[in-house]
Formats: sequence, structure tokens, C-alpha cells
Amino acid sequence: MKCVLLVAGFATRLYPLTLHTPKPLLEVGGRTILDRLMEKVEEIPSIDEIILVSNGRFFTTFIQWAATYSSHRKITVLNDGALDNDHRLGAIADLEFALRERRIDEDTLVLAGDNLFDFSLKAFVDFFLAKRADCITAHRVEDPEQLKRTGVILVNSEGRVLTFEEKPKVPTSDLAVPPIYLYRQDTLPLVGTYLEEGNNPDAPGNFIPWLLRRKEVYAYFFQGKRYDIGTPESLEEARQAYVFPPSRN
Repeated sequence: MKCVLLVAGFATRLYPLTLHTPKPLLEVGGRTILDRLMEKVEEIPSIDEIILVSNGRFFTTFIQWAATYSSHRKITVLNDGALDNDHRLGAIADLEFALRERRIDEDTLVLAGDNLFDFSLKAFVDFFLAKRADCITAHRVEDPEQLKRTGVILVNSEGRVLTFEEKPKVPTSDLAVPPIYLYRQDTLPLVGTYLEEGNNPDAPGNFIPWLLRRKEVYAYFFQGKRYDIGTPESLEEARQAYVFPPSRN
């Protein structure tokens, strides 16, 4: 199994913090976002390579990070060539670039590099292997404004995803989907097909509704917190949470 970490965004909403530092390398609770994500990925024994897709501006920065990060897994950093936000490839195009560049032909975990969460990815992989189908993660969110900033799904009684809408103006449920996906080997070529058809290359969730018309997708429901770090306010919220974690008693 491979893991693709999408870290090529320019995080303009966090300027000036991210003018010279990529968002995944911002610190939350004394550690970088990326370090915390790597810790989660390394819970999965079957992953033998972690592939970071960077933009051109921060490619050297991620290379330097990888050189100092201690891991038993191979870490590969790819450069998508984009030097500014106006010329970004988009998350789905970055995923396709990684699949093509590394000739990936096995089940693949895909993560965005700006989300923190406290559930186990190993449990998600176990769910994926049991379902033998593409899987996404989901959790309940009460705040309708937060739902408007993420993917939202409807599922049947078996957890099969019936509909998926990215950043809906009117959310159809309280089931939010963070950018944490597991794709089967035979699904990977469809990422290229999606792009060849002229579909939106940006937010990774845009691929899911297209995929639903072709394959079964299941939702793994997790308990716990998730932080989508996109604004100064959400960054501060995550920092407060990791400095003062809630009691589990």
C-alpha cells in the first residue's frame, strides 16, 4: 500500500504565516502538522512508501524536512512545478501526477496535508480491507456553517455512500467528509479519466461524486476531533486543542 500526502497548496488565507513556510510545516502543539500526520500514517504496517506532492515554491523545504524526519518508510517528495497560487494544478491533478510519476499500481491512502484528527488510520484500513471497496471517512458535525466548508454525504443503512456534495450551499445531512480516502488499485486509473473528461481538478472531494456513478464507495464513521486548518481562526483552534487536550474521563 502507498500513501499520497497532498501538500502543494499555497494557503493564501493564512498569509503572511505561509508566505515562506508551507502550511503542513506550521506548528500545532509544538509539532508540525505534517509530523502529526506522519505519525498517523506510520500506524499502518502495510504502507511502504509515503509520497508528498509539493509545489515548486516549497519543494526544497519539503526535501529538507524529509532529510531530517526519521521514518522506517520510504519518503518521496515530488515537485508539481507550480510556483504560485494562480498556476496551481489542483489536488486531484496532483494526485494523478503522483500516481503517474511513481507508477503506483496498488491500494492507496490519500490525505490532505492540512487536516488533523485523533482517530486511528489503522482502523480505517481494516474497514477498507473488509469492504473490498473504495472508502472515505465521515463524522457528524452540528455546525451548518462548518458543513458548508467540507464534503457532505448521504449513506444507506450499510454505510454505502449514496450522494456526495463538496462544500454545499445547503447541506443535506450532518455527515462531513474530511480529505482522507482509500482507493483500490483498480480505481486509480479513473483519476486520469476524470481529468481527461475536463472535470474540476481542485478539491480532492470533487472526484467522489463522479466515482459514485461508477463504483461502490463506503463511509467509515469515526469518533473524535478533526481540525481543517485553512484560516487563522482554525489554526488557533487546533493549537489550543493540542496544547490543552480535552479530558477523556
